[in-house]
Amino acid sequence: MRVSDEDRDRTTRRLQHAFSEGRLTQLELEDRLEVALTAKTYGDLLGLITDLPDEQPQVDDVVELDATHGNLKRSGDWAVPRRLRVSTKYGSVELDFSEAVVTHPVVHVELDLVYGSAKIILPEGGVANVDGFRSDYSQPKSAVPSRPRPGTLHVVVTGRSKYGGLVVRYPRKRWFTT
Repeated sequence: MRVSDEDRDRTTRRLQHAFSEGRLTQLELEDRLEVALTAKTYGDLLGLITDLPDEQPQVDDVVELDATHGNLKRSGDWAVPRRLRVSTKYGSVELDFSEAVVTHPVVHVELDLVYGSAKIILPEGGVANVDGFRSDYSQPKSAVPSRPRPGTLHVVVTGRSKYGGLVVRYPRKRWFTT
């Protein structure tokens, strides 16, 4: 997946912060900044920061969605945080990432469902790891790969459902003519 100017800026800030903490030398910083400012894909950027400690999530990086009886749905052009905490007692959850604005390569989705089910729709090429999700009623169903791939969205799903389930898939093909 191609990176934006904001992605490059975020990586350069992280590199500068690592330099100010003494984790990088001046020469390492200069070399990495040169690559960061010309990076085209997430894979290019990730290679520059993999040996640095993870940043702690900021308050804006965690969004909590909660409903007791209603359904929760996010679709279209919406900003995706690094971590989504979703809980519902009697409703269902649908998270459609296919047209969403995702500015980071990994999204963590924590589900707490009692009687509801969840559906997660990824953009073509996206991957999801559902190994951390448990349901007393059924096994999670995923029609997408689970192994991370450089430059693609990677969603990590954790949590539980007592009587519901989880489905992860790509968008359905539309077969119509105008």
